[in-house]
Amino acid sequence: MARETVLVVDDEEDILELVKYNLAKEGYTVVAVASGEDALAASRTKLPDAVVLDLMLPGVDGLEVCRRMKSDPTMRHIPIVMLTAKGTEADIVTGLELGASDYVTKPFSPRVLTARVKAALRRDAESTDEGGVLRVRQLTIHPGRHEVLAGDVPVSLTATEFRILVFLARRPGWVFTRQQIVDAAQGDDVYVADRFVTDRSVDVHIVSLRRKLGPCGAYIETVRGVGYRLRDD
Repeated sequence: MARETVLVVDDEEDILELVKYNLAKEGYTVVAVASGEDALAASRTKLPDAVVLDLMLPGVDGLEVCRRMKSDPTMRHIPIVMLTAKGTEADIVTGLELGASDYVTKPFSPRVLTARVKAALRRDAESTDEGGVLRVRQLTIHPGRHEVLAGDVPVSLTATEFRILVFLARRPGWVFTRQQIVDAAQGDDVYVADRFVTDRSVDVHIVSLRRKLGPCGAYIETVRGVGYRLRDD
């Protein structure tokens, strides 16, 4: 039975109770709060293993909560599943760029949401277990620590950007299609119809990766008509 702690943040009491009930039924310890300020305070009191976060919150909204958590080294690794009625592509891309691990739109199936939380926790555990350091030219990537060095300079990446970079770095020189990168960034979620990474957002993440990696960003090469690869020559 799962023992992880999930922080649930939503200002609608009925949704908060619904999510809390379904996660608790799966064995998770659930901390439920109704505002962004309370979410940040609860996270500082005891780090959760995952967060289910509504975007449309009074005061500090969900995007700002996500931004603050991902800028805090002690909370950066925590997977965040965004739960919101704001389902446009622009909202999804914004959430991903801030570091969200997944994105579920309202109205939602509690079973789907629970599966997404499980998948986010599983990906986080797999990343922690994969402790082998990856080195490609001047890039050093430590999957277990979620650390990247471009030369000697630390690079701060979102969770999705990090998974894409690790995926490319495990097979330098290999060319991967956008769909393969989508699958790697998302993991093994079975609910394909509601995927949170799309072909178009892969391009957004690649552009961001190149910018953040500085001169090492040139290692990520576009292969016209196919996809991307990380050059090792």
